[in-house]
Amino acid sequence: LRAEIRKSEVGDWVEPSKQRLDAYLAEWIQTQRLSPATLSSYRKNIRLHIDPHLGAQSVARLTGSAVDAWMRRLEASGRADGQGGLSARTVRYVFTILRSALGDAVRQGRLAVNPTDRSTAPSPSEARPPEMQAWTAPELARFLRWADAQDPDFAMGWRLLAATGMRRGEALALRWRDVDLDAGRLSVRRSVGVVKDKGAGERLVEGPTKTGRSRVVDLDAGTVAALRAYRAVRGGLALDLVRDTALVLSTLDGTHRHPERFSRRFADQVVRARTALGEEKLPVIRLHDLRHTHAILLLADGVPVEVVSERLGHAGATITLTVYQHVHPGMGREAADR
Repeated sequence: LRAEIRKSEVGDWVEPSKQRLDAYLAEWIQTQRLSPATLSSYRKNIRLHIDPHLGAQSVARLTGSAVDAWMRRLEASGRADGQGGLSARTVRYVFTILRSALGDAVRQGRLAVNPTDRSTAPSPSEARPPEMQAWTAPELARFLRWADAQDPDFAMGWRLLAATGMRRGEALALRWRDVDLDAGRLSVRRSVGVVKDKGAGERLVEGPTKTGRSRVVDLDAGTVAALRAYRAVRGGLALDLVRDTALVLSTLDGTHRHPERFSRRFADQVVRARTALGEEKLPVIRLHDLRHTHAILLLADGVPVEVVSERLGHAGATITLTVYQHVHPGMGREAADR
């Protein structure tokens, strides 16, 4: 009682809210200024992983121990399909959503203390992403030669990703006006992603890049030549496919390729290429690993990390060093030699 009286005297006392957490989260999500894809992801995770477990509790009565118990339940049996628990990475992501929402409640004077401050989420090391895979230069060349012969339309997509380090959504949102073949460079200005809303299906939405910044990426002569040939072939199919406003990697009707189907097509082609070329000559990688391959090959060849960081569109070279520290060349060898 003395503690509560002291809070009231200095203006820190907050009247306990009787609002349920699910009602508060539904209200909170409406006020968030996020990209459509992020907003859709937040809504999905609130609906599947927060509301069923904590939604009935009042915001004011939520405790750190209750949050801890909730995270342990998610790790043990949190999958929506009932097939086991969620990964530490997913649990940490859902926790950050709840933490952000309750942090806003504190700032708005609805809550005295954020209960997530008194709980322990999976650590960054526990929530680290899956181990990255990458092809060597001969493996990449082997696959691109095979893809060129089998499916030149999609092969241009694989080549572009490997030669520029672009993210999937950035490549699928690239337009011909962004490509300067004479200068041998392209501008990465936007990205396309899948937005899924329960009851409303899914839609493709164009927005800014992941960092919100544009960048210019120089192209090698081989990729410039491949783009010229690719544009000539598509122009022979329909002039609308090569107009300045047309998407470089569009479908034949000029619309965006679906990002998730694009990834599945790559995975399918890797399986087929392994059968044709020999499994020992081509390890299995994901589409996003073409970006890792791009970075690793450049760093291993001694390209300055600042240059690689700029090509990848990282917010700073520190991120590049952190992600690719295991392949950054020279530093350890140089130290040993000295």
